[in-house]
Amino acid sequence: MILYIDPGTGSMLFTVLMGAVSAVVFFGRSLIIKLKTGRGGKVDKDKTPLVIYSDSARYWTTFKPILKELDRRGQEALFLTASADDPALTTEFGHIRTEFIGEGNKGFARLNMLNAGVVFATTPGLDVLQWKRSRFADFYVHIMHAPRDAASYRMFELDFFDAILFSGQIQVDQIRELEELRSLPAKELEIVGIPYMDDMLARLKAAPELPSDGKTTVLLAPSWGKSSLLVRYGEDMIRNLIDTGYHVIIRPHPQSFTADREVMEHLMDMFPASENLEWNRDADNFECLRRSDIMISDFSGVMLDFAFIFDKPVIYADIEFDKGQYDYYFLKDEPWSIRMLPKIGIGLTMENSSNIKDLIEKSLNDPGFAATRMEAREEIWQHRGEGAKRTCDYLIRKLGELKGTDT
Repeated sequence: MILYIDPGTGSMLFTVLMGAVSAVVFFGRSLIIKLKTGRGGKVDKDKTPLVIYSDSARYWTTFKPILKELDRRGQEALFLTASADDPALTTEFGHIRTEFIGEGNKGFARLNMLNAGVVFATTPGLDVLQWKRSRFADFYVHIMHAPRDAASYRMFELDFFDAILFSGQIQVDQIRELEELRSLPAKELEIVGIPYMDDMLARLKAAPELPSDGKTTVLLAPSWGKSSLLVRYGEDMIRNLIDTGYHVIIRPHPQSFTADREVMEHLMDMFPASENLEWNRDADNFECLRRSDIMISDFSGVMLDFAFIFDKPVIYADIEFDKGQYDYYFLKDEPWSIRMLPKIGIGLTMENSSNIKDLIEKSLNDPGFAATRMEAREEIWQHRGEGAKRTCDYLIRKLGELKGTDT
């Protein structure tokens, strides 16, 4: 006899099982953290005072303003990257050394034996999977690389850091709630801003005015995977956009050409580039964002760049979000990333997607969205223009504390 469990029941049982497993893991991880010793040790002459780690070249926009500011101040640091094409490797610094440590296990072997005072990274998951705390490193600092919930990481991925740098109080509150739930020691949490967004905003202010042809430009900028716009709405979405008569830019996520390759090939064959339709795959998205009047997206982080930096409206896919694998699962409140969406634009559903032109016109002409976009921006992006400075202030101050001197 074959036992059949319908999808709904299976999902419920999985959630119950995850809750039970999580309770056991909480206890074990809390115990491990409480037994750990040696945090906040002294930086001696044999240690590299500051090590900065990047697991991908795509985080160069986050690290670039920070590295430039550290270098300007004369702070010695070692930048380690797991990407052979990381721009840091070919950038000239006066005080920053750079090193490609290799991908996968080779890179982790190097990280797990670091002899360092402060280790600084955007990479989560310390002491969860392959990346382990080195017993020769004193202090680990994580910085978030996007304006989003602190609970948007997978379960436990921020638990083992000594400090986390944020852009808004909402993120601080979420970490404190998780620490209380898990009986974790309090981390150092500091709001510093978002360095890469500061850079992009400065770039926008310095850019020349765009010539106007009087035509509305719509940017379709989806994420990738089975829940992304191009996979869910595909042909109908593109056809409806072309029918509006607007100029349409489609900028797929780079991962789409790997994970959704067949879908992408089909759509690009069916809708080739034309006078009113362009497929954009530029490495730098700045000009693409600047030229567009409105963005249609799903759960891509670029949507917030567009709304908060360029101050333009968005239409977002109204998707169901599964919190089961993330720290969202344990919080009592709905994620900020979900609550803020109606503040920055209009939700796109299967029912209203055929009326896309009406949605675009309403988004562009409703003055209320400008005010609520700024409200959402204030919640998540504090200290605008000061991200790199405040990040470096914190790192240099921490190095001074570890040395037992005032800096």
